[in-house]
Amino acid sequence: MAVRALVTGAVLYCVAVLGQLVAVVALVGTVLSSVLGLVFLFPSVVRLTRRMTRLNRRLAHEWSGVEIDEPYLPEPPPPVPLPDGWYRDGRSLYRTPRIPAFNRRLSWLLKDPATWRDFGFLWADMWAGGLVAGAPAILVVIGVVQLAGGGLIGLLWLALALGAARWYAPWAVRTYGVIARVMLGSTEKARLAQQVNRLAKARTDVVDSQAAELRRIERDLHDGAQARLVAVGMTIGAAEELMESDPVAAKALLAKARDASSTALQELRQLVRGIHPPVLAERGLGDALRALALDTPLRTHVTVELPGRLDAPLESAAYFAVSELLTNVVRHSGATQAWIDVSSAADKLRITVTDDGHGGADASRGTGLAGIERRLGAFDGVLALNSPVGGPTTAVIELPRALQIERPPLTWKTVTMGICWSLCWIPLFPQGFVAMILKLVGLKEKSWFLALHMPPSLQWPTIIGMILLGTGMLATAATLSAQLRKANEVACA
Repeated sequence: MAVRALVTGAVLYCVAVLGQLVAVVALVGTVLSSVLGLVFLFPSVVRLTRRMTRLNRRLAHEWSGVEIDEPYLPEPPPPVPLPDGWYRDGRSLYRTPRIPAFNRRLSWLLKDPATWRDFGFLWADMWAGGLVAGAPAILVVIGVVQLAGGGLIGLLWLALALGAARWYAPWAVRTYGVIARVMLGSTEKARLAQQVNRLAKARTDVVDSQAAELRRIERDLHDGAQARLVAVGMTIGAAEELMESDPVAAKALLAKARDASSTALQELRQLVRGIHPPVLAERGLGDALRALALDTPLRTHVTVELPGRLDAPLESAAYFAVSELLTNVVRHSGATQAWIDVSSAADKLRITVTDDGHGGADASRGTGLAGIERRLGAFDGVLALNSPVGGPTTAVIELPRALQIERPPLTWKTVTMGICWSLCWIPLFPQGFVAMILKLVGLKEKSWFLALHMPPSLQWPTIIGMILLGTGMLATAATLSAQLRKANEVACA
């Protein structure tokens, strides 16, 4: 684990150095664009920068376990021609959309704060997150170089790097991800802009879906319950006419009307269940899915692990999405069994529906999957489908921000703990123990050790003070971590 983290930190530092080179190229391109008027270079510079920062986000997610959303504002729409076929950009008219499209894109790149945050990250990464992650590897390189030059102090650098690698290197890799998230994550403005863009796209689908649902309800009422109620009224009228002349026939007609009214009531209940099942409103998503599994004509296993109730619209969307998936399983898959697993990860709701059918499901072939995607899209949800020919089929529904997670506030304890964990090793090891060893051995190498630059009478007090300072910071960080962990355990209990 330590060796892997050490290599990972070295690679992250190399990526930071590469980012520094990209930052130099970006600076040159920006200067040429602004000073010499070569504005056609700026979009290419931004594309290069964003490719580099996307690499950093991907590495932070894969190696540090920190997910970083892209903070960029939505791209501008393409220019729309006027009725006469010309394109307007400000007060100018153009025959082709090339220049208006370029001007819109250039304005979008210039006004997006994430563009300049990317530039800042590439300049700072080598001296911030990259240096933190690559510090052990840098110490190894320094030690090897000094050993190759005949300096025994290289052994101290190697011992320090290898000794700290076990606990420092994994922490440094995680810290790299946190720093990258702070500098490359979405701002509130970018998140709102992206949310508005998604909602604008989902609004049309939601309106169309709602209109189709209303038409279905009207059709079901007209062709089902309404027709049966009309037939009940006609049957009762006929029974009234036969009441005196043929009581037996009148009784038969009344019995028929009673059966028709029962059938109409059952159809109305089915219709209400299709709009919003009572069990869903009363007992929540888990029990509603179990009731749905009991009504399904194939064996269905349901597993639910949720910390609590969801909002009613989210529960309804998830329930009907699973209902549509089970309907597809019954109609098209030829399966004998199905499995429904409902779980949560942080604030995300995840539902997995699996069957042992012959597979081959495709959302583009009109199997109802496109409708599920539209329904989930209103809540920023996604549907992932894996259905190879021959089966099995697995459909995964994810709804972000479905669960209310109380995040602990940023207190002075949290800030102090982070500072102590980050900096305790500096006075403890390089300025403390390493300086003490150099003092005991009698080497004249002073390097960047503060105590060895002090007057002789102050060197030992400085060394001892550094060791005490580092030990105190380490003890403070450990104590605050234990207190916060205990508080979290009590809050979760």
